[in-house]
Amino acid sequence: MANSSFVTEFLLMGFSSLGELQLVLFVVFLSLYLITLSGNITIISVIRLDCNLHTPMYFFLCVLSVSETLYTIVILPKMLINLFSVLRTLSFMSCATQMFFFLGFAVTNCLLLGVMGYDRYAAICQPLHYPVLMSWRVCGQLAVTSIIGGFLISLVGTTLVFSLPFCGPNKVDHYFCDIFPVIRLACADAHINELVIFIAGVLVLLVPLIFICISYGFIVRTILRIPSAEGKRKAFSTCASHLTVVIVHYGCASSVYLRPSAKHTSGKDRLVTVTYTIITPLLSPIVYSLRNKDVQMAIRKIIGKTVSFPKSL
Repeated sequence: MANSSFVTEFLLMGFSSLGELQLVLFVVFLSLYLITLSGNITIISVIRLDCNLHTPMYFFLCVLSVSETLYTIVILPKMLINLFSVLRTLSFMSCATQMFFFLGFAVTNCLLLGVMGYDRYAAICQPLHYPVLMSWRVCGQLAVTSIIGGFLISLVGTTLVFSLPFCGPNKVDHYFCDIFPVIRLACADAHINELVIFIAGVLVLLVPLIFICISYGFIVRTILRIPSAEGKRKAFSTCASHLTVVIVHYGCASSVYLRPSAKHTSGKDRLVTVTYTIITPLLSPIVYSLRNKDVQMAIRKIIGKTVSFPKSL
């Protein structure tokens, strides 16, 4: 890769055009980042410590929280530094590495949301077969497959971008090394690369989304057959959190990656990208902690033990 490129570093333009507003953005983004980290770490810790949450649904939520925590670490610290820095450079290899891990965790999240949709289908539509369909062995295999699949797809996408020669401008009109802002800087015809990346994006986003929609079609049909209103409410409540995260995550990602590259506009894309790189990782722990009574009870139980422990001494 290095031999085919004259560019040794990229300049991340990010929000440099906003002038003094960058200080405001720094405070806002830093606050959101700290809330996201603390929220996801809380979810991970609570699921690990409370035996009542050792179920497939919370296992996948734990894996998703780990993935989203690492996903934000790949992007946000460098972005926060750049908001205060005059020199916003990133080496060629660092840019490729950032893109690889960003895409890897992003695709992993998409696949995990699809797996979580299947888990809800199995729990509601196939309750008698649920222990077999979602055994711990199956859960582990699905989680590992999502992670490996995510990073294999990321490797293909990153290779397609950085196999191109970069011999001219090096100003990336974004706050991190995303696919389309970087590929625009290539000094060769990138239409084939863009087409393959677009097709991969369609598969990564639409296939799990269609799978989720089909799963929820069966789920809704099953719930409507439940005679009691209380039973319907409980069944819907177990799916509401997952469905909320799915809508926001896939909605934002689809608006950026399911468009031909010629229709990408840097300002609009930055705004949408902020949503799924900052807001979506923040949304998951908030939605699952606020809407989920099991998680709320586990948090209260752990806090109660922590407070009572010093008293017992």
